[in-house]
Amino acid sequence: MSPIIEVRDLSKTYASGTVALANVTLDIRQGEILALLGPNGAGKTTFISITCGLVTPTGGSVRVGGHDVLRDYRGARSLIGLVPQEISTEMFETVMNTVRFSRGLYGKAPDDAYLEGVLKSLALYDKRDARLMELSGGMKRRVLIAKALSHGPKILFLDEPTAGVDVNLRREMWQVVRRLRDDGVTIILTTHYLEEAEEMADRVGVIDKGRLILVRDKADLMHEFGRKILTVELAAPLAELPKSIAGQGVTLSGDGRHVRYEYDRSADRSGIARLLGGFAAEGIAVRDLETQQSTLEEVFLRLVGDAT
Repeated sequence: MSPIIEVRDLSKTYASGTVALANVTLDIRQGEILALLGPNGAGKTTFISITCGLVTPTGGSVRVGGHDVLRDYRGARSLIGLVPQEISTEMFETVMNTVRFSRGLYGKAPDDAYLEGVLKSLALYDKRDARLMELSGGMKRRVLIAKALSHGPKILFLDEPTAGVDVNLRREMWQVVRRLRDDGVTIILTTHYLEEAEEMADRVGVIDKGRLILVRDKADLMHEFGRKILTVELAAPLAELPKSIAGQGVTLSGDGRHVRYEYDRSADRSGIARLLGGFAAEGIAVRDLETQQSTLEEVFLRLVGDAT
């Protein structure tokens, strides 16, 4: 199956000389959730703006569903729904009229049955006659998604979709996004909440200083770059580690009761058996063992750090 979005050598340099994107090449698969991670100013919003036809690139090309975003703007844009970071709506209008208006902007015939289905999927149907000024912040963000889905796009861009949303509403939004993916919508999201990407994404892309550092399946990324930590709780404290145990990645806690061992889970040998064998050989009793996996945040910080 060909990718639904094809990006080739995409570049954008602003008149000020700022390089927002530099030779970005990327294929986005139909029906996946791709999370784009990067610090402020990395180029995430510029990438979205070019793909959605809001900003003109200085080099390269973007094709959406086979349509070039410059030469066939209407064809490309008809496939895309965009949920911007900022909440900008007509506060005195009703929810239903708002999504009707958005659908009309794409030249789509009126279809209240379809729009009611969109509102139901976003738990907004009961608020269809409410004015936007009467809604909570989380509801307003759902209205933005409903507006973006009003014309039946195959692709949905979410730019910081849960910024300023509390934890409970954020998790509700995650459920909404998963349902959209299950319905076949391709979703590209940018986020500063790395646990959001870890929770939802099928693949993760990391952008820094306008360059796409990598794009990997989330599981492969965690396997390749993630590290695990083994914490060994000792039955009695140690003043120092015996030389037979001390080594790279092995540290003793300040109170002498815990030994921390960081290892690469993708290596042929983890070294755990050697470590535990060393404890037995030294007559050191072990009370408990605990392992922890690196988070996506730690992987992200390591990748960005390596790129600087």
